[in-house]
Amino acid sequence: MKSRTIDIITLGCSKNLVDSEKLIHQLELGGYSVTHDSDNPEGEIAIVNTCGFIGDAKEESIDTILGFVKRKQEGKLRRLIVMGCLSERYRKELQDELPEVDCFYGKFDWEQIVTDLGQTFHAEEMTNRRLTTPSHYAYLKISEGCNRHCAYCAIPLITGKQKSRTIEDILTEVETLVKKGVVEFQIVAQELTAYGTDIYGKQMIAELIDRIAQVPGVAWIRLHYAYPANFPLELLEVMARHNNVCKYLDIALQHISDNQLQAMRRNFTSKQTYELIETIRREVPGIHLRTTFMVGYPGESDEDFQQLLDFVKWAKFERMGAFAYSEEEGTYSAQHLKDDVPDEVKQARLSKLMRLQQQISADVQQGKVGKQLPVVIDREEGDYLVGRTEYDSPEVDPEVLIRKVDALGLRPGMFCRAYIESADDFDLYADVIKASNCGA
Repeated sequence: MKSRTIDIITLGCSKNLVDSEKLIHQLELGGYSVTHDSDNPEGEIAIVNTCGFIGDAKEESIDTILGFVKRKQEGKLRRLIVMGCLSERYRKELQDELPEVDCFYGKFDWEQIVTDLGQTFHAEEMTNRRLTTPSHYAYLKISEGCNRHCAYCAIPLITGKQKSRTIEDILTEVETLVKKGVVEFQIVAQELTAYGTDIYGKQMIAELIDRIAQVPGVAWIRLHYAYPANFPLELLEVMARHNNVCKYLDIALQHISDNQLQAMRRNFTSKQTYELIETIRREVPGIHLRTTFMVGYPGESDEDFQQLLDFVKWAKFERMGAFAYSEEEGTYSAQHLKDDVPDEVKQARLSKLMRLQQQISADVQQGKVGKQLPVVIDREEGDYLVGRTEYDSPEVDPEVLIRKVDALGLRPGMFCRAYIESADDFDLYADVIKASNCGA
């Protein structure tokens, strides 16, 4: 093991990743050498930043912790620390079950972690972090927590009520990251569209995005995790007006059946959902919508599921994910509803929904063949440069593959205008028309 070296492993969502990046910066200020998500951890200390959202995520977190417990038992690790959502929610249970872990911290205990490791916590450095993403893009977390009470969701139990950052604080971070070479920003929050209500008394997401779009050097802005109820329509005007606000919106809808939406306590109806999708597509022509659906929620009937299939066929979401309901202790649905949809029915519905989406995605991708699109290059992979269009978020969306021999000197972080030659169900294949060091 290497002394004064810490391995940090981040599980779960991009919001967790931002937390890890800020913690890495604090530890490096204190003289530690920090690696992130290393395939071959060698540090004397390991910190696992856990996810506790759904069953699969919790299982992955526990398996990762157990892997480092084994390293510690083999003498390859001196100290094991666990932080994040899982330990925020189950600290006492984890302490009892995993005594090999030296210390458990919650999601917001960065200062305590730093000081317990013998370092000084630098509060004035909280808008600084060490990026673990490619240097040209970053996730920008604008708030923490959620004031919604969706029946199935444990997030408010973990993160508490919404806590927005000030516009000034966010802009300072954006300007700092631009100076470091970041040109693309993925805006993330548990509920993006409620940003500002806790500190300004009203939704301020439209003004925030308008201000970020005016920062010199910002080439692309992409929006994640909007909520349909009380959607701020003024945000659509900002998206349509600024070329550097990507025509992309991640808005989790969960279902379309009124029976299911009411049971989920979503405070939004089927009719309102159809109308909102029509409005978004009308006000921001060409927008790509990403959404998420849940199948097998308590009480979901065959008719409810058919309504969901019909809605997906109608909406033709460019990007879509789905998952089967799993009961989360402490939530309203766990306490008041019976998990009455058999697992085999859940999985059959999930497979059917995703098969439908695969065909929709293939059609969407084929529709891009023959077009010229701006592309940012993320990395080199074999004989290809791999990039994304403005319609694609890192890690979760399709990519664009460009043969290196046709790349005209492109490197990761550069933009180009590309001609789309062909497509498969998810990815595009392109030739470079023009390379550029700046946003398209």
